[in-house]
Parts: sequence; structure tokens; C-alpha cells
Amino acid sequence: MKTSIKTILFSLLIVTLLVSCNNKESLQTYFVDNQETASFTTVDIPTSIVDFENADLSEDEKDAYNSINKLNFLGFKLDSTNQETYTIEKAKIASILKDERYIELGDFNMFGSKISVKYIGDNDLANEFIVFGSSKEYGFGVLRVLGNDMSPAKLVRLAESMNKGKVDDTQLKGLLEFFK
Repeated sequence: MKTSIKTILFSLLIVTLLVSCNNKESLQTYFVDNQETASFTTVDIPTSIVDFENADLSEDEKDAYNSINKLNFLGFKLDSTNQETYTIEKAKIASILKDERYIELGDFNMFGSKISVKYIGDNDLANEFIVFGSSKEYGFGVLRVLGNDMSPAKLVRLAESMNKGKVDDTQLKGLLEFFK
């Protein structure tokens, strides 16, 4: 009798583990899997890249800035030897971002690049924003903006007021060199 109870409990545990495993790739695992791969670069961008100390920010803009914890960037540099890999990797990211948990904020075309902005959260608060941009000339990049209880509306206002702050481009030098 004890053996059959143990067998049933063990079977339930195995079934629970198998059901709870999710084979869907997440953006986070995609970043980790490709951070050391050729043609890719990853950069952790500090929030201090924009100095708002002397800027005249509204309370909403200050709240938005303070809700951001960190920014992670993953870029793929396109060249004449990796066109097929570019197409495959771009499709992988597009597939990940089709998941229903990513809420669409908008798609834009700027400077020959296609940019998509999404977030994870609800209508009022988000814990992650994703900016995915691709160019047939340079490659693609994914920026993850991670934070706590970020307001999509407030972050849009903060992005519009970026010219109020002083950008420290020395922290972006390696990233800009990668895409040259």
C-alpha cells in the first residue's frame, strides 16, 4: 500500500513538473543565449546615461525616471556574411514578441528602420518595456527597460523630454562603434 501511494505521489510530481515547464523562449533567455554569440553585442546601460539633475522635470517625469531600474541592450550587426542568420534571428525575436503578454504600444518607421514598442504589465503599470528596431542596412537591436510599476503614459512623457537632460554619450561609445 505504501509503495502504491509513493508511486502515485511521484507520478503526480512528474506530471506537475512536465505541465509547468514552458518551452516558449522568453526575451530574457534569448538575451542570455546570444550574449556571447558572434555578430551580437550586449550592453547594460545605466540609467545615469541621462543626467536630469539640472533639468526642470515635472513630477510625472521624475516618477517615470525613478521607476526605471536598468536598461539592457542586445544588438545584431548585419554584414555581407550573415544575411541568413539576420533573417532567422530577427524572426525569432518577432516570434517572442508576438506572445500575448507583450502589449503593443506602437510601431514606427524612422530613418529606414522599423521600430516596435511593447511592454509587459497592465494598462496602468508595467515592469518591462521593449523597444525592437531593425534595419536592412545595420541589423537589429532590442532594448529592455526594466523597472517597477512603470507608467506607460509617464514614460512616454519622459521620452519626449529627453532633450531636457544631458546625455553622456561616452557610455554609448562601444555600442555605437559596434554598428559602424
